[in-house]
Amino acid sequence: MPHTAYIVECCRTAGGRKNGALREWHAADLGAVVCDELVKRTGIDAAQIDDVICGCVDQVGMQAGNVGRNIVLACKLIPETVPGTTVDRQCGSGQQAIHFAAQAVMSGVQDCVIACGVENMSAVPIGANVIDSFKAGRGIPGAAKGIQEKRPGVRFSQFVGAELLAKKHDISREELDQFGYESQKRAHAATVAGKFNKEIVPVEGKNKQGETITHRTDEGIRPNVDLESMRKLKPLAKDGRITAATSSQICDGASAVMLCNERGLKKLGLKPRAKIVELALAGSDPVIMLEGPIPATQTAFARSGLSMSDMDLYEVNEA
Repeated sequence: MPHTAYIVECCRTAGGRKNGALREWHAADLGAVVCDELVKRTGIDAAQIDDVICGCVDQVGMQAGNVGRNIVLACKLIPETVPGTTVDRQCGSGQQAIHFAAQAVMSGVQDCVIACGVENMSAVPIGANVIDSFKAGRGIPGAAKGIQEKRPGVRFSQFVGAELLAKKHDISREELDQFGYESQKRAHAATVAGKFNKEIVPVEGKNKQGETITHRTDEGIRPNVDLESMRKLKPLAKDGRITAATSSQICDGASAVMLCNERGLKKLGLKPRAKIVELALAGSDPVIMLEGPIPATQTAFARSGLSMSDMDLYEVNEA
């Protein structure tokens, strides 16, 4: 009989902008901070953690060599007897870590698993693993014969995909600007109201002058966002609709979630904060590449018997 996956505790660092407060952190150390924080908050014997699964997109440089395992080795509270591994599902890597952790405890193979995610994009820029390999003459992913036979000469790019997505669903530049503006306003209001305080783990950082500070506030949120200024920005592509203001930020940070099944809760003396009702994935057009959440969400609703109207809150990755 399958078990239920429960979320016991979660935490994250505040996000750091490109070359911002977290620029000097090693990715494994940053991941270790949030994993150790879960141990502190739950008070468990860390040796009872069955696995640490880390999502990381650009697994090169400091993020190569199984950063999930290196996070465990960098932890102060988790012993090296706890295994660690790393998964890459691109922008969904952190979420996939949660999926695998949930599936592990739901199956009963493991009782307590940490899912985490880390990127230091200041040190390891987006696409670094592809670019570095290309420069070294090791080829590029999209050049596979089977792929090129199906889509000859096609450029696989999030920028291209975002423009195609906006065009397909007839989302105007004005609507995109308005959505981006509202998103920034909501994020700032939530910050001011202290909505993120409990989930954020303060860490040491460096300001522009190189002085040591305590980093506890997301740097990517624009408190003084101005809609008129957004409307004046040039699009990233000729005759395009996407601008820098409506694009994902380059961000440094780490987060972690502890999941247990009923047996794990009892064994470790823990109380759950939430339970995972359904998980779903979907493949989609690799050129548009950003539509996958639509069929995945539809599948999750169909399997669970729930609908959009049953949801009280949506947390949306706006990438």
